[in-house]
Order: sequence, then C-alpha cells, then structure tokens
Amino acid sequence: MRNVTQQTRRLMLLDTASLYFRAYFGVPESVKAPDGTPVNAVRGLLEFIDRLVKDHHPDDLVACMDADWRPQWRVDLIPSYKAHRVAEEHEVGPDEEEVPDTLSPQVPIIEDVLDALGIARVGVEGYEADDVIGTFTGRATGPVDIVTGDRDLYQLVDDKRGVRVLYPLKGVGTLQLTDEAWLREKYGVDGPGYADLALLRGDPSDGLPGVPGIGEKTAAKLLAEFGDLAGIMAAVDDPKAKLTPSQRKRLDESRPYVAVAPKVVKVAGDVPLPDVDTVLPHAPRDPAAVDELAVRWGLGGSLQRLLSTLQT
Repeated sequence: MRNVTQQTRRLMLLDTASLYFRAYFGVPESVKAPDGTPVNAVRGLLEFIDRLVKDHHPDDLVACMDADWRPQWRVDLIPSYKAHRVAEEHEVGPDEEEVPDTLSPQVPIIEDVLDALGIARVGVEGYEADDVIGTFTGRATGPVDIVTGDRDLYQLVDDKRGVRVLYPLKGVGTLQLTDEAWLREKYGVDGPGYADLALLRGDPSDGLPGVPGIGEKTAAKLLAEFGDLAGIMAAVDDPKAKLTPSQRKRLDESRPYVAVAPKVVKVAGDVPLPDVDTVLPHAPRDPAAVDELAVRWGLGGSLQRLLSTLQT
C-alpha cells in the first residue's frame, strides 16, 4: 500500500459484493441502460461510494472482490459451507453462486467503471472478499473503515488500531458504526470474541451448523465465563467447570466441528495481495473510458456526482 509511513491516512475497504447486492435490491430494476440492460446495481453502488467518500473522507479506498465466493479449502473443512447457495457446480474453478439473473450482467460493468475511475479493485484467487479485507486490515498502519452488510467482519473490530465496521442499515446514508463498545453492548464480546460467538452459534446463511443447543445468548455467556473458545473446550474436560450436563455433552460431541471451524469462520490474514495503488483518485484514470461507459450504460447523474466528489 502506498504512503504507509503516514500514520493518519484513513483506509476504507468495501465488501463490494455485499454493497452491490444491497444496491440491486434498493434501486428499482426499472433503472436501465439505453439498450434496456438493468443498471440499478451499478448506479446504486456508485451512489453508495459517493456518499461514503463525502461522509467519511478516506485517503485510501479498495473495492474488495470475491474472486472465489466459496473457497475449496473452506468446503474441505466444512462441506456444508455455503452449499445451499450453489447454482451450478464446476469440476474446475469456483462453483457458480446463485445470483439474480439481472444482477450477474451488471458485475462486469461495475468492474469496468471502477477500473476506469482508478479505484483500486482487488480479488485474489482462492479467497473471499472477507479474506482480502482481513489482510488489508492487518497490514494497515492507520485507521480502517470496513463497509459491509456482513456481520462476519465484526471480528476485525479493534479500537486500539482504529478498525471499525460501517454496517449499512438503510442504503449507506444510515450506517451503524460498529466498535468494541457497540459489540460488547450487543453481544458481550470484542472483535475476536465475535468469531468464537459466530462459530458456536452457527450461521444458516453460510451453512455453518454451530454447536447444537448453543444459541447466541448461551455462547456469549460461555465466552464471558471461560474467555474464548479454547477456554470453553478446556472446561468440557474439567468436571469442576460451570457447565450444565447438556452443554458439556453437546460441546464434547461437537469436537470435530470445533476443531476445524475456526479456520472456516475466521477471515484469512495472509492473502497474497497484489501491489496496487490504493490512494483514492481525484481524477479518473481513463477519462475516455469513463465517458464511454457513462453513455453506453446510461450512468448519468450517479457517475457525475461521484466524479465531482472525487475532485474535491
């Protein structure tokens, strides 16, 4: 990352797919290009980025992408991982994710527009956007704002390092600023503790079974009592530990899951990131391409507003 010696630089990391899914469902599908192609996700995402830059003034911005939305190394550990979202299996390369028919064609347009603007776009083969975000966050030397509609990334919240999650409640005009105080009030855990909480509780949307009978409140109580997942599992072997018979039995029976789940649930911090310029551009990298894309896809005011915001 450029200018890493400047400690005050604020890095913003976009969970891009999370945001363009929200844009797709938040902007009417009647918003179309001149040829009739829906561009509601494209225009909605541009409006999101415009608002985020205006409100939060990042110095560096990266649109993090899912080069592999369901990495095989995670599936090998927990075969049910995101299995219900698979639209089509492929023998070679990532399986195809179930995506609305009118959203899929918009993703390449989004990529072309980001590239023409000069906004860094990073996806790494074999990893999800969450892992790219986790690695950028770990390498950052200044404050980090992670913009995502995925609560899994709460695990990266770290007040000492100035890492927070901006979680959209309504568009991106209303954001939940998630820091350690908010996490402790809501879940009783800090950032790393949220990963243990999610692992124990499970997550049907990701195909993570969790530990049967251990819901969110029970998981939070166990973490408060024993500190972390390792402490909880050590308590299973300690007859003096304050566990109910059913909790002890269920945790003991879930040892195979608990042994592999941390690697699946925790975002990777060692993704081989490409060497990219993350500085937020003040002028488009390819003005001619921006103009061509604006006309071809009818991006109108959404793109013009973002261009104006970047120039200020």
